[in-house]
Amino acid sequence: MKSAIASVDKSPSIQVIARMFALIDALAEHSRPVSLKDLSAATGLHASTAHRILNDLAMGGFVERPEPGFYRLGMRFLELGNRVKSRLSVREAALEPMRELHKLTQQPVNLSIRQGDEIVYVERAYSERSGMQVVRAIGARAPLHLTSVGKLFLAEDDPQRVRAYATRTGLAGHTSNSITRINDLERDLNRVRQCGLARDNEELEPGVRCIAAGIRNDQGQLVAGLSISAPAERLDEGWIPKLEATAARISEALGYTPPRR
Repeated sequence: MKSAIASVDKSPSIQVIARMFALIDALAEHSRPVSLKDLSAATGLHASTAHRILNDLAMGGFVERPEPGFYRLGMRFLELGNRVKSRLSVREAALEPMRELHKLTQQPVNLSIRQGDEIVYVERAYSERSGMQVVRAIGARAPLHLTSVGKLFLAEDDPQRVRAYATRTGLAGHTSNSITRINDLERDLNRVRQCGLARDNEELEPGVRCIAAGIRNDQGQLVAGLSISAPAERLDEGWIPKLEATAARISEALGYTPPRR
């Protein structure tokens, strides 16, 4: 087995730090406690050296010894990880990727979150050259069923919750294209679940179409949606791979790992 030390691209200047990193990486590969013998083999460290470093890590709570001779990562990592997680902001993670997507498409790129029965626009990348007559201001709200991002969130709900939403809101429409019947909404949401993308076909604003992809956190929860808005006749299906890649990049920055296919 290739040692964990050899796999480190940039070794710390202090040898003991490199050895500590190697042991932590080796422990992280296992969900169960690992024996000192296996850790020594995995890292290429002498057992006495590994034992000494593991004992020091255990003093700081970074390693636990559930039984003699066996080790696992300690709760200190969870504590620190939660602190890092609390600093993560979807808006901060999305801002630069959104700007890059806007440069590629030359159309407004919106970041939205769900609040109750509405979406709220929390960030956008926009320029006058897009030709858009209507651009939703940051902080503006819109009904879930009339927006591409809103449909992403509704598609996460079970049928009972979708019907409850329809009852509460009455599925009021804004344009002649608005979905105002529950059966039509359910069919649309099924398409969203199948392809992972949602669309607004001039349902919120006349002459404006949108496509949206979801952004997920480290728990796999949908926390925001990224959408491209364009004049109806100029929406380009070729933007979809760029949109999906940008949403995936933001999700990764939030700690999301997509399931293996």
